[in-house]
Amino acid sequence: MTGRAPLVVVGDVLLDRDIRGNASRLAPDAPAPVVDVTDDLSRPGGAGLAAVLAARSGREVVLVTALGQDDASDRVREVLNGRVRLVELPLEGSLPVKTRVLADGRPLVRIDRGGGRVGAPDAAVGRALADAHAVLVADYGRGTAQALRLLLTDSARRVPLVWDPHPRGGPPVPGARLVTPNAAEASALCPDEGTSLAAHARRGAELAERWDAAAVAVTLGERGVLLTRPLSEAPMLVPSPYRAVGDACGAGDCFAAVAACALADGGLPEEAVQLAVAAAAAFVAAGGTCDHALWETTSSGSAVARPSGGDAFATAETVRARGGTVVATGGCFDLLHAGHVGLLDSARRIGDCLIVCVNSDASLRRLKGPGRPLNPLEDRVRVLAALGSVDAVVAFEEETPEALLGRLRPDVWVKGGDYSADDLPEARALRAWGGQAVVLPYLDGRSTTGIADRAARAAWEARPAP
Repeated sequence: MTGRAPLVVVGDVLLDRDIRGNASRLAPDAPAPVVDVTDDLSRPGGAGLAAVLAARSGREVVLVTALGQDDASDRVREVLNGRVRLVELPLEGSLPVKTRVLADGRPLVRIDRGGGRVGAPDAAVGRALADAHAVLVADYGRGTAQALRLLLTDSARRVPLVWDPHPRGGPPVPGARLVTPNAAEASALCPDEGTSLAAHARRGAELAERWDAAAVAVTLGERGVLLTRPLSEAPMLVPSPYRAVGDACGAGDCFAAVAACALADGGLPEEAVQLAVAAAAAFVAAGGTCDHALWETTSSGSAVARPSGGDAFATAETVRARGGTVVATGGCFDLLHAGHVGLLDSARRIGDCLIVCVNSDASLRRLKGPGRPLNPLEDRVRVLAALGSVDAVVAFEEETPEALLGRLRPDVWVKGGDYSADDLPEARALRAWGGQAVVLPYLDGRSTTGIADRAARAAWEARPAP
């Protein structure tokens, strides 16, 4: 653990299953697409997803939820083992299973099955909430929040409580520090107001007063989030840091989880919302709940935390399946400048996607020496992923990305400079699968080292006279 305040997540867990594939033909017996499956991933959804996302911050997370004796409940226990501590309520019946079939990244059909009745909490549930430093309620309207309503009302008086509502669920308990409805949920609760920012702001303020909440954050998708307060006509709009392209399923859980973690660590609602907006955008860009890195574990059983910049391998696979050209480039990108941007723009025009392979912090330090990197890997990935020319970012630990390219297998490898493509160490690797290494012109006089040197000289010359 990192010393961060622990968090208790309360709510309904579902088993989410995504069957992904490509559809290029219709079935002979019906006008329905045939999906050639490329991926089949089942994992906890609802409060289970929120708990996993909160645990990525390195803090202790306790998940209070209802589980039964069925296969879906056992699968949830298996995936959550080593990530969060489970405190269970009894579930009479089976855990809900939500199956989505996606063709070429787009949902084709959803199949729901299962469901049960939540039983009464025992003493272990009461102790978990009594010991909580902060609480996140992921209410999916299936009974867990309702069964614990009196305990949650008491928690809201003592510690920060974030309530992520659902149309099927009940109202938040009074005194919640932050409630996080999306635009559709807020509109259903306060109809006939329109879709303007002013209308969303009025809804948020009305709901904050109705629920006796300190603040309501209305999430607006690509437009960002409106943070509103009771009886206030001056909301704060927090825009998304960039347009995140990808499957938005689970983005609301990510937003609520990160906001709750920030409040647990003593942050203000304004700070919590800003962190949560950025995290939700990165979550979507990385592939959302279908990002396999989210569900990978180390040998110790803890989740692997990685900077988010899109799933490079899924991106390459999708483009190849469509007959497209996968382009990759690489480098340190320690201080992004005009030379980098020009190279990336040109590289993207060569094919149908651009994947950037970026040196890890340790790799960059070995190449460039002490004092580098100027920006840590997480920041470099975020900046690169925000560029319109970049489809995905992936890091590597070695001095060159040859091993990574062997897994990624791009059609074209691009570097900028004034040397021959034959001199590139990656060229031999590309030839192994019929790929091609190319060199693009590079803007003269642009380099991270040169910019850093000029900044150091300017700081020296601007120092006050002794």
